[in-house]
Amino acid sequence: MEIELYNKKGEDIGKTEIPERIFDFPWRPELVHLAFLAQRANSRQNLAHAKGRGDVVGGGKKPWKQKGTGRARHGSIRSPIWIGGGVSHGPKRERDFSKKINKKDKQLAIFSVLSKKLADGEIKILDSFCFEKGKTKEATSILRAFSFKDKRKGGGILVVAAKDNKNAALAVKNIERADSLSSASLNVYDLMTNRYVFLEKEAIKEIDTHYKLVSGRKKE
Repeated sequence: MEIELYNKKGEDIGKTEIPERIFDFPWRPELVHLAFLAQRANSRQNLAHAKGRGDVVGGGKKPWKQKGTGRARHGSIRSPIWIGGGVSHGPKRERDFSKKINKKDKQLAIFSVLSKKLADGEIKILDSFCFEKGKTKEATSILRAFSFKDKRKGGGILVVAAKDNKNAALAVKNIERADSLSSASLNVYDLMTNRYVFLEKEAIKEIDTHYKLVSGRKKE
């Protein structure tokens, strides 16, 4: 299938061929939701950890003798009922929040989001997103050429550049509500949290090659 190709000035310079199996995939919200949740869960760090009575330092000696003091019996000051003792049923770092998702399902979810954005007019294909110095001013001029001046109305912008395009990330990183990825790092979360997507022409070829493992969609 063919789509309009733009230059850095926002001018339509003709058509370019894009893979139909990626950009003409049916909208699968349940699959996208599954991939979104899995990515968020797998990036979650388990930092909460409470010390049990076996982890607290000290308290090896019995506080007082068992009988004859008139006080309740205790075996260790590390008991959870003591101040400074261990915690009962607290969070443990061993808890696993990760969710499994099949590689094919994750790839098809990316196809589904790209196809939906293309159908909604939220994807622009650029012939090149290369800069000589990687200056923010250069990237800003491109965004202005596509009338993305009002961030409140425009939403987030994601730039997907080719692997060898190192300056694209430098040019975009200081722009508010704009982000950049290489073609190999494409994922559902960044596609869904940004409204508009700029795809470099070379990046589309790399995406197509990267996802060769995925067979074409079934006809519905």
